[in-house]
Amino acid sequence: MKAPIVLAVDTPDLEVAVNWVRATQEHVRVFKLGLEFFLSFGHDGVKAIQAETDSEIFLDLKLHDIPHTVKGAAKAISHLRPKYLTVHASGGRSMVQAAAEAAPDTFITGVTILTSMSESDVQEVGFKSSALDSAVSLAKVAVAGGARAIVCSPLEILAVRAAIGVDPLIITPGVRPLEMVGGDDQQRTMTPEDAISAGANLVVIGRPITQSWSQGAQAMRERAELIGSSLI
Repeated sequence: MKAPIVLAVDTPDLEVAVNWVRATQEHVRVFKLGLEFFLSFGHDGVKAIQAETDSEIFLDLKLHDIPHTVKGAAKAISHLRPKYLTVHASGGRSMVQAAAEAAPDTFITGVTILTSMSESDVQEVGFKSSALDSAVSLAKVAVAGGARAIVCSPLEILAVRAAIGVDPLIITPGVRPLEMVGGDDQQRTMTPEDAISAGANLVVIGRPITQSWSQGAQAMRERAELIGSSLI
Protein backbone atom coordinates (compact mmCIF):
# COMPACT_ATOMS: atom_id res chain seq x y z
CA MET A 1 0.00 0.00 0.00
CA LYS A 2 1.42 3.36 -1.04
CA ALA A 3 1.62 6.08 1.58
CA PRO A 4 -0.32 9.37 1.25
CA ILE A 5 2.87 11.17 0.25
CA VAL A 6 3.26 13.67 -2.56
CA LEU A 7 6.98 13.58 -3.33
CA ALA A 8 8.29 16.92 -4.56
CA VAL A 9 10.54 16.09 -7.51
CA ASP A 10 12.58 19.28 -7.30
CA THR A 11 15.66 18.76 -9.45
CA PRO A 12 16.95 20.37 -12.66
CA ASP A 13 18.21 17.00 -13.89
CA LEU A 14 15.64 14.83 -15.69
CA GLU A 15 17.69 11.65 -15.29
CA VAL A 16 17.89 12.25 -11.55
CA ALA A 17 14.13 12.88 -11.45
CA VAL A 18 13.44 9.58 -13.20
CA ASN A 19 15.76 7.76 -10.81
CA TRP A 20 14.02 9.33 -7.80
CA VAL A 21 10.71 8.01 -9.10
CA ARG A 22 12.14 4.56 -9.68
CA ALA A 23 13.58 4.49 -6.17
CA THR A 24 10.43 5.57 -4.32
CA GLN A 25 7.39 4.64 -6.39
CA GLU A 26 6.59 1.55 -4.31
CA HIS A 27 5.97 3.81 -1.31
CA VAL A 28 4.84 7.15 -2.78
CA ARG A 29 1.29 7.73 -4.01
CA VAL A 30 1.87 10.99 -5.94
CA PHE A 31 4.82 12.70 -7.65
CA LYS A 32 4.79 16.49 -7.76
CA LEU A 33 6.35 18.17 -10.79
CA GLY A 34 6.77 21.87 -10.20
CA LEU A 35 7.27 24.97 -12.27
CA GLU A 36 11.04 24.59 -12.60
CA PHE A 37 10.62 21.02 -13.80
CA PHE A 38 7.92 21.92 -16.32
CA LEU A 39 9.80 24.92 -17.71
CA SER A 40 12.94 22.82 -18.04
CA PHE A 41 11.47 19.65 -19.56
CA GLY A 42 7.93 20.51 -20.68
CA HIS A 43 5.38 17.94 -21.76
CA ASP A 44 8.07 15.40 -22.65
CA GLY A 45 9.42 15.58 -19.11
CA VAL A 46 6.01 14.83 -17.65
CA LYS A 47 5.61 11.90 -20.05
CA ALA A 48 9.04 10.59 -19.05
CA ILE A 49 7.93 10.45 -15.41
CA GLN A 50 4.56 8.93 -16.31
CA ALA A 51 6.34 6.19 -18.24
CA GLU A 52 8.13 5.09 -15.07
CA THR A 53 5.26 4.78 -12.63
CA ASP A 54 1.59 4.11 -12.02
CA SER A 55 1.63 6.67 -9.20
CA GLU A 56 -0.39 9.84 -9.72
CA ILE A 57 1.09 13.04 -11.15
CA PHE A 58 0.67 16.40 -9.43
CA LEU A 59 1.45 19.22 -11.87
CA ASP A 60 2.22 22.15 -9.61
CA LEU A 61 2.08 25.14 -11.97
CA LYS A 62 0.08 27.46 -9.68
CA LEU A 63 -1.72 29.11 -12.60
CA HIS A 64 -2.85 32.67 -11.88
CA ASP A 65 -4.12 34.94 -14.66
CA ILE A 66 -7.35 36.08 -16.22
CA PRO A 67 -9.87 33.23 -16.71
CA HIS A 68 -9.40 33.09 -20.49
CA THR A 69 -5.62 32.64 -20.17
CA VAL A 70 -5.88 30.07 -17.39
CA LYS A 71 -8.46 28.14 -19.39
CA GLY A 72 -6.07 28.01 -22.34
CA ALA A 73 -3.16 26.94 -20.15
CA ALA A 74 -5.19 24.18 -18.50
CA LYS A 75 -6.41 22.98 -21.87
CA ALA A 76 -2.84 22.94 -23.18
CA ILE A 77 -1.81 20.35 -20.59
CA SER A 78 -5.10 18.46 -20.34
CA HIS A 79 -3.90 15.70 -22.70
CA LEU A 80 -1.25 14.82 -20.10
CA ARG A 81 -4.06 13.96 -17.70
CA PRO A 82 -2.28 14.85 -14.48
CA LYS A 83 -4.29 13.84 -11.43
CA TYR A 84 -3.80 17.30 -9.91
CA LEU A 85 -3.17 20.76 -11.37
CA THR A 86 -2.69 23.76 -9.08
CA VAL A 87 -4.15 27.22 -9.54
CA HIS A 88 -3.99 30.15 -7.13
CA ALA A 89 -7.36 30.47 -5.43
CA SER A 90 -6.75 34.21 -5.17
CA GLY A 91 -7.41 34.38 -8.91
CA GLY A 92 -11.10 34.10 -8.06
CA ARG A 93 -14.01 31.78 -8.64
CA SER A 94 -14.27 32.42 -12.39
CA MET A 95 -10.59 31.65 -12.92
CA VAL A 96 -10.81 28.39 -11.00
CA GLN A 97 -13.94 27.45 -12.93
CA ALA A 98 -12.21 28.13 -16.23
CA ALA A 99 -9.44 25.68 -15.32
CA ALA A 100 -11.94 23.06 -14.15
CA GLU A 101 -13.88 23.28 -17.41
CA ALA A 102 -10.72 23.03 -19.52
CA ALA A 103 -9.33 19.97 -17.72
CA PRO A 104 -12.35 17.94 -16.55
CA ASP A 105 -10.34 14.77 -15.94
CA THR A 106 -7.97 16.54 -13.55
CA PHE A 107 -8.48 17.56 -9.94
CA ILE A 108 -8.07 21.32 -10.12
CA THR A 109 -6.34 22.18 -6.87
CA GLY A 110 -6.73 25.59 -5.26
CA VAL A 111 -3.65 26.97 -3.53
CA THR A 112 -4.54 29.17 -0.55
CA ILE A 113 -1.69 30.84 1.40
CA LEU A 114 1.83 29.66 0.61
CA THR A 115 3.43 27.84 3.52
CA SER A 116 6.58 29.92 3.08
CA MET A 117 4.65 33.00 4.23
CA SER A 118 4.58 34.07 7.87
CA GLU A 119 1.76 36.08 9.43
CA SER A 120 3.73 39.28 8.84
CA ASP A 121 4.20 38.32 5.18
CA VAL A 122 0.46 37.79 4.81
CA GLN A 123 -0.21 41.26 6.21
CA GLU A 124 2.52 42.86 4.11
CA VAL A 125 1.02 41.70 0.81
CA GLY A 126 -2.33 43.16 1.74
CA PHE A 127 -4.49 40.43 3.26
CA LYS A 128 -6.75 41.98 5.89
CA SER A 129 -7.22 38.74 7.80
CA SER A 130 -4.83 36.25 9.39
CA ALA A 131 -3.27 33.44 7.38
CA LEU A 132 -5.84 31.07 8.86
CA ASP A 133 -8.88 33.16 7.98
CA SER A 134 -7.49 34.05 4.56
CA ALA A 135 -6.80 30.39 3.77
CA VAL A 136 -10.35 29.45 4.73
CA SER A 137 -11.84 32.18 2.55
CA LEU A 138 -9.67 31.20 -0.41
CA ALA A 139 -10.53 27.53 0.00
CA LYS A 140 -14.23 28.34 -0.12
CA VAL A 141 -13.72 30.42 -3.28
CA ALA A 142 -11.79 27.60 -4.96
CA VAL A 143 -14.36 24.92 -4.13
CA ALA A 144 -17.16 27.19 -5.33
CA GLY A 145 -15.30 27.44 -8.64
CA GLY A 146 -15.06 23.68 -9.03
CA ALA A 147 -11.75 22.83 -7.34
CA ARG A 148 -11.70 19.25 -6.11
CA ALA A 149 -8.63 19.68 -3.91
CA ILE A 150 -7.16 22.41 -1.73
CA VAL A 151 -3.58 23.18 -0.73
CA CYS A 152 -3.18 24.76 2.69
CA SER A 153 -0.69 24.69 5.52
CA PRO A 154 -1.18 21.96 8.13
CA LEU A 155 -2.11 24.62 10.67
CA GLU A 156 -5.24 25.40 8.65
CA ILE A 157 -6.46 21.85 7.98
CA LEU A 158 -9.20 21.72 10.60
CA ALA A 159 -10.67 25.13 9.76
CA VAL A 160 -10.52 24.50 6.01
CA ARG A 161 -12.17 21.11 6.37
CA ALA A 162 -14.97 22.61 8.43
CA ALA A 163 -15.51 25.25 5.73
CA ILE A 164 -15.45 23.08 2.59
CA GLY A 165 -16.99 19.81 3.74
CA VAL A 166 -15.80 16.24 3.42
CA ASP A 167 -15.46 15.77 -0.33
CA PRO A 168 -12.61 18.05 -1.50
CA LEU A 169 -9.16 16.67 -0.79
CA ILE A 170 -6.78 18.60 1.44
CA ILE A 171 -3.12 18.53 0.45
CA THR A 172 -0.58 20.00 2.84
CA PRO A 173 2.98 21.10 2.17
CA GLY A 174 5.00 22.41 5.08
CA VAL A 175 5.31 19.03 6.77
CA ARG A 176 8.61 17.92 8.23
CA PRO A 177 9.77 15.01 10.38
CA LEU A 178 10.26 16.26 13.93
CA GLU A 179 14.04 16.45 13.63
CA MET A 180 13.75 18.78 10.61
CA VAL A 181 11.01 21.20 11.69
CA GLY A 182 12.23 24.78 11.35
CA GLY A 183 15.22 23.87 9.23
CA ASP A 184 14.26 25.43 5.88
CA ASP A 185 12.06 28.00 4.17
CA GLN A 186 8.74 26.68 5.46
CA GLN A 187 7.12 28.88 8.11
CA ARG A 188 3.87 27.16 9.10
CA THR A 189 4.83 23.54 9.64
CA MET A 190 3.77 20.30 11.32
CA THR A 191 4.98 16.71 11.31
CA PRO A 192 3.50 14.44 8.60
CA GLU A 193 1.83 12.24 11.20
CA ASP A 194 0.13 15.19 12.87
CA ALA A 195 -1.03 16.59 9.52
CA ILE A 196 -2.67 13.29 8.55
CA SER A 197 -4.23 13.03 12.01
CA ALA A 198 -5.64 16.54 11.58
CA GLY A 199 -7.40 15.48 8.40
CA ALA A 200 -5.03 15.97 5.48
CA ASN A 201 -5.54 13.50 2.64
CA LEU A 202 -2.02 13.93 1.28
CA VAL A 203 1.20 15.50 2.58
CA VAL A 204 3.86 17.03 0.35
CA ILE A 205 7.39 15.97 1.26
CA GLY A 206 10.57 16.80 -0.60
CA ARG A 207 13.98 17.17 0.96
CA PRO A 208 13.36 14.89 3.97
CA ILE A 209 13.28 12.09 1.39
CA THR A 210 15.22 13.36 -1.62
CA GLN A 211 18.31 14.40 0.33
CA SER A 212 18.91 10.68 0.91
CA TRP A 213 19.76 10.38 -2.80
CA SER A 214 23.35 11.39 -1.97
CA GLN A 215 23.68 8.00 -0.28
CA GLY A 216 22.16 6.10 -3.20
CA ALA A 217 18.87 4.73 -4.44
CA GLN A 218 18.52 2.16 -1.68
CA ALA A 219 18.92 4.80 1.02
CA MET A 220 16.28 6.94 -0.63
CA ARG A 221 13.94 3.97 -0.95
CA GLU A 222 14.38 3.13 2.72
CA ARG A 223 13.77 6.73 3.74
CA ALA A 224 10.52 6.87 1.75
CA GLU A 225 9.45 3.56 3.28
CA LEU A 226 10.28 4.75 6.80
CA ILE A 227 8.32 8.00 6.52
CA GLY A 228 5.50 6.32 4.64
CA SER A 229 5.07 3.54 7.18
CA SER A 230 4.20 6.09 9.85
CA LEU A 231 1.34 7.44 7.72
CA ILE A 232 -0.47 4.22 6.76
